[in-house]
Amino acid sequence: MDIEQFRKAGYQAIDRICDYYYSLEQRPVVSQVQPGYLREALPENAPEKGEDFQFIADDYQKLIVPGMSPWQHPSFFAFFPTAGTFESMLGDLYSSSIPTPGFNVIPASTELEAVVMDWGAKLFGLDSRFLNSSEIGGGVIQTSASDSALVAVVAARARYIRDHPGVKQEDLILYTTTQTHSLGLKAGIVLGLTCRALEVLLDDQFALRGSTLQDALEEDKKRGKHPFIIIATIGTTSSGAVDRLNEIGEVVKTYPSLWIHVDAAWAGVTLACPEFREIAMLDSINKYADSFCTNFHKWGLVNFDASGMWVKDRKHLTNALDITPEFLRSKHGDAGTVIDYRNWHLGLGRRFRSLKLWFVLRSYGVEGFQKYIRSTIQLNDYFVKLVRSSPTFHLVTQPSFALTVFRLVPASSASTDTTALNTLNESFYSRISARQDIWLTQTKINGVFCIRFAVGAARTTKEHIDKAWKLLNEEAEIALADWVVISN
Repeated sequence: MDIEQFRKAGYQAIDRICDYYYSLEQRPVVSQVQPGYLREALPENAPEKGEDFQFIADDYQKLIVPGMSPWQHPSFFAFFPTAGTFESMLGDLYSSSIPTPGFNVIPASTELEAVVMDWGAKLFGLDSRFLNSSEIGGGVIQTSASDSALVAVVAARARYIRDHPGVKQEDLILYTTTQTHSLGLKAGIVLGLTCRALEVLLDDQFALRGSTLQDALEEDKKRGKHPFIIIATIGTTSSGAVDRLNEIGEVVKTYPSLWIHVDAAWAGVTLACPEFREIAMLDSINKYADSFCTNFHKWGLVNFDASGMWVKDRKHLTNALDITPEFLRSKHGDAGTVIDYRNWHLGLGRRFRSLKLWFVLRSYGVEGFQKYIRSTIQLNDYFVKLVRSSPTFHLVTQPSFALTVFRLVPASSASTDTTALNTLNESFYSRISARQDIWLTQTKINGVFCIRFAVGAARTTKEHIDKAWKLLNEEAEIALADWVVISN
């Protein structure tokens, strides 16, 4: 393909992408293809001779698009939102046009990342110690919150072992909670570390309390174990719980070697709005956290992948991850005049992800970013009012920002046990998940089967909430009728 052929194919691609978004609301929220459909449609081997690109582009429309479930659909209320903004798409396009590995010999991508991560830190109200311009801490774009957590665990382990030489790896303990995302357990598996999930309770809205952490620390100390990091969460996946970081921080004062990593992958972007900063524990993040993560690619308008991670002391990353063979040395690196991001994460090469974050923050501005966050929370507040006004739907936990966790509880079920209600809600959810015009996800919290409703798609409006509420009630009516028949 020469330059002019690329120009023509590019025009067509943009036209087709625009047509796709114009038709998005009419498309199924969940792909209707069956597993294995693509293998049956494609030849077993790559073609011997190159094909006309028009045929390839047409096959993308015919074969690939129907197999994708559009998370940007206005009736997508599953998992958490993932961004799909045109500004970010263009940033990706431009960055792909300069395919460089992105380490120290390419200064523009490094310098832009250092700048926009400082923009992000200031947008969220993070302490100046988290700024790259501080030359002490700083921010870096990782691929995901899981990678951010893994890097934090690696850095925390290296710091702890340096301060406690002779400690055996099998005696190290990584703390999470029973509501922490699986990223904590996965980090433990990858690094061969013991991961202990601390129990959190409904009475505390599934937040980790300082007293629970204190008890665990004392217990493990008696057992000769060495807890070295706690992964606290602002907005857990199942329920949106916010760990009591203020209490956790006070406990850690007497255990200064315990690293506090704050995983705010979904809810961290709410810090852009001053009215949510108290709920999202900003003061405690600034006071106690060693590292903080939020995903711009979830609720932050930047297309996947763009996980923002900030640390108060960058040397803990570089001490753990800096490996510089002769062929990677440079005069600026040797002089320490540039940030070398390859020493802030696990890989060597990295994509030019800061470009799309730059495009988005410039295009939306602080006001536009805040408006988007506020509008989705307002839509969730509207859904919560509908649930609270219903005689058959009940909240399982307190709403968290733009997330509601609820279940079906018939008025006659006062004496019905958890197992029976779980059976009812499993039946109800199976009906919802069989539909192609809406997508919600299930969860189980302390043995209670419930349903998550997460607002965040940029194209979702009040009309989509009303539509969702109508069909939820329709499916609930059928599920309840079937349940009464079975119960009798």
